Amino acid sequence: MMEKTNGLSLDFIIHPGETVKEVLEERNMSQEELAIRTGFSPKHVSEVVHGKKGISPAFAKALEYVFGMPASFWINLQGIYDREIIEFQEHQGITENEFSILHKLKDIIKYCQELRIMSSDNNKEAQIMELRNILMVNKLEYIAKLPINQVAFRGSKNIDVDIYVLYAWQRICELYADSIVVKQDYDVEALKKSIPKIKKAMFLEVNDMIKELQEIFSNVGIAFQVVKNFNGAPVQGFIKKRNNKIILCMTIRQSFADIFWFTLFHEIGHLINDNVSNQYIDYAFTDSEDEKRADDYARETLIDEEQYQKYISENDITEKSIEEFAKLQNIRDFVVVGRLEKDKNDYKLFANKRLRYKWK
Repeated sequence: MMEKTNGLSLDFIIHPGETVKEVLEERNMSQEELAIRTGFSPKHVSEVVHGKKGISPAFAKALEYVFGMPASFWINLQGIYDREIIEFQEHQGITENEFSILHKLKDIIKYCQELRIMSSDNNKEAQIMELRNILMVNKLEYIAKLPINQVAFRGSKNIDVDIYVLYAWQRICELYADSIVVKQDYDVEALKKSIPKIKKAMFLEVNDMIKELQEIFSNVGIAFQVVKNFNGAPVQGFIKKRNNKIILCMTIRQSFADIFWFTLFHEIGHLINDNVSNQYIDYAFTDSEDEKRADDYARETLIDEEQYQKYISENDITEKSIEEFAKLQNIRDFVVVGRLEKDKNDYKLFANKRLRYKWK
């Protein structure tokens, strides 16, 4: 985290020459005498004392002999001064666009402060400088110029996307994933064998479910996490290859548990179909062959298609029959309800059985 920079101005940035001047006064030594003792010219000493020239390592060593104060002390003073000058110049270089982008990211900033990804400093200039570091850009407006084919997203139709919020959300996912140690390199065959365990996790309470999924995915080289969602980033899932592991992050933006699980298996479908080898944007509303294949995988893995068609052909769709069919498929009944509502285009059908996940 960056240090607080409230009130930063040139008046408060002390050149190390001021300290040289103070030591000379304490020891009743003139600049001319210091020049003789150090072997540097009177002009050089004067320029250091008056803040026109920095303290070089050679001059710092000379001061060590003359004043008995370590060269490292003087070099450190010079380093602090140089850093503060750079920070001041960064403050002066903040654009109006960056203040506008900062406002867009206010909810993400609050979330990052809660997670201690960012400091609690409310100074806008300091927040911009800290965000530059977290988001890995020299200016926040440069985010809009970044290539869009770096990541794979799943989102929803007819919702505005804010590229700055979306990119910041992606970085939160990456920071989460960096903190997760997976137990082995990514192994797609091991992922396929883990599908029954993954489905079984939906029977657990939410917190236990997340922990179980993290454990299962870790064993196949996937860093899994559930991340808070934000307006402007209408995504439910995120995949990215990073070194020898996969980042897989989910949100509960639409809150319905059946959507969460369908999206999770949609993303697993992308991995199994190897759609993210070159990493690309993947919105749910894009009509591509890869999207259709991932959707087909999710549907067929959650519910056996032949058995589902037989079930609905019997025309005996009741709460009891839904529970029995869900048990046959080794899934929760809300997944069956979600499928029925979508197929019949009736989102009030057995709505009482659709479980909601809430963000705490």
